[in-house]
Amino acid sequence: MIKVEKVKKKKEIAKQEIVCLANGLEVSKFENFKKGSEFLKEPLASELKNESDHFTNDAVQLLKFHGSYQQDNRENRKPGKSKDWQMMLRLRSPGGEIPGNLFLSLDELSDKLGNGTLRVTTRQAFQMHGIRKDNLKEVIKSIVNSMGSTLAACGDINRNVMAPAAPFETAEYITARTLAVKVADLLTPMAGQGTFLELWADGDLEYTIKPDKEIEENRKLQFKENVFSGTKKEPLYGSTYLPRKFKCAVTVPGDNSVDLLTNDIGIVAFTSKEGSFEGCNFYIGGGMGRTHNNEETFARIADPLGYVENKDTYELIQSIVAIQRDYGDRKSRKNSRMKYLLHRKGIKWFKKILSDKYFRKEIKPLRKEPENKLIDYLGWHKQNEDYFFVGLPLLSGRLSGKKKSLIRDLVKENDLYLRLTPNQDILLCNIPNKNKSKIKKALKKIGYDNLNDINEIQRHALACPALPLCGLAMTEAERILPEVLTRIENLLTDMNIEKTILFRMTGCPNGCTRPYMAELALVGSGQNKYQLWLGGSKNLQRLAKPYLQRMELDDLERTIQPLLELWKKSSAEKDFGDFINNQTESFITNLLSEIN
Repeated sequence: MIKVEKVKKKKEIAKQEIVCLANGLEVSKFENFKKGSEFLKEPLASELKNESDHFTNDAVQLLKFHGSYQQDNRENRKPGKSKDWQMMLRLRSPGGEIPGNLFLSLDELSDKLGNGTLRVTTRQAFQMHGIRKDNLKEVIKSIVNSMGSTLAACGDINRNVMAPAAPFETAEYITARTLAVKVADLLTPMAGQGTFLELWADGDLEYTIKPDKEIEENRKLQFKENVFSGTKKEPLYGSTYLPRKFKCAVTVPGDNSVDLLTNDIGIVAFTSKEGSFEGCNFYIGGGMGRTHNNEETFARIADPLGYVENKDTYELIQSIVAIQRDYGDRKSRKNSRMKYLLHRKGIKWFKKILSDKYFRKEIKPLRKEPENKLIDYLGWHKQNEDYFFVGLPLLSGRLSGKKKSLIRDLVKENDLYLRLTPNQDILLCNIPNKNKSKIKKALKKIGYDNLNDINEIQRHALACPALPLCGLAMTEAERILPEVLTRIENLLTDMNIEKTILFRMTGCPNGCTRPYMAELALVGSGQNKYQLWLGGSKNLQRLAKPYLQRMELDDLERTIQPLLELWKKSSAEKDFGDFINNQTESFITNLLSEIN
């Protein structure tokens, strides 16, 4: 072990490196690369100016921090020719709020410089696909000019902060939405934001994300002993930022629309009867990503940390981030999320080091919460006395064609704004009472004629984009989701099962649609082959388990029908995930092995 005293003698060494070395932790080459990037600038800035149709790997790694992934369309690959390079761009939109003027800009940009579609992500943001390298600056600059941002939508940093999308004007929902914005501002990189504006907005500081006075005051705590990274330009993150991505979600008691336990930090905000913000329950260490055939990687739900008063909320958040910054694994990126730190060290260790070094204030036992529910807000709802909002289902979040055009017209003509949900749906908000019937009639033209009778299995189903653009995808997800849902629905109908199943699907094990929380999930493990995960809960409180490693998609009905038969015989009242969870793993495994 290297003593801290010796390490401190080295000039310009980041605090993260000191802590890593002092604790015998090794640092990967990528960490040194981040440190030498001039706060996420080079070689990205240089490569933006060249005539290549794609970025090098080093620039791609920095590009993520600015909200973009480089992709190529596998189906357009031809031997001996360059790949079909294009960029996917993701927005920063805390709580899923998309102002009307920003949506109109995104709609125009997607048609002009993208592939004509927008896609709602499972973290309440819009993605654009099909952007060429030489158009990327124009797209991002236009988004910034429309008061949007893509900063920190990807990369080793805090990503989009989630919150219940519903624009209810009750104190608890206003508090949760407001808190999500404040947390996003609190964790916005300082030097990184300067680089972002320099590269994409010609250095126009007018577009700097400006926190309110409360957050400005709380950001001063980033210079506090131990929380301070040692780097004044980036006081919380330091020059190497976090070991890996970091995710936060805020909600109100009982509303689990945000999949709270899958986040690095899950926050439940409490309000008084008078409507004032009182404090928060904290859950830490959740995460979905994993790698096939690597037992050191796994999905994990968050541990309960405790309750703090409202005045201490922001200090605790920054302290938790600082612990992950200092103790997260910086050698193996596959094991660098905070969930692995909690798994290795345990919640008792985390609480002790938190209280000893970072947050010397009382953390109380969790405050009692009502039973959680997965809420989607589809259909028509009263926003307040003067306005309605309407939730529109979007299978896999894809907005295109006539649907996209009509929604653009409705937003423009009625001065509406959008909120995006974690279920990849959209809410049209601020609909005047007098305009409801007119908008209702218009929505019928694009298939939204009876929002009270939404297909139940489609209602909560999720699928990632997968092929052909995602470089991680092993097989299909979004493009075949409608077919797979129809097959499952037909099977349930043929068996006279009236209850539905929470279903999710991905093209790889990375878990973007949070499949490991579903009652039934397919996780890509090869061409037309999927892992079969079973036993999550409808209210997203329990992890599912893997039962088959490489199931052929053609065998889906043959595989799950015996399980559905047992479920039907067992209890008509019990949800499918609960039924599976009540069986022994060996019983389900043996049954499936007999079938397959």
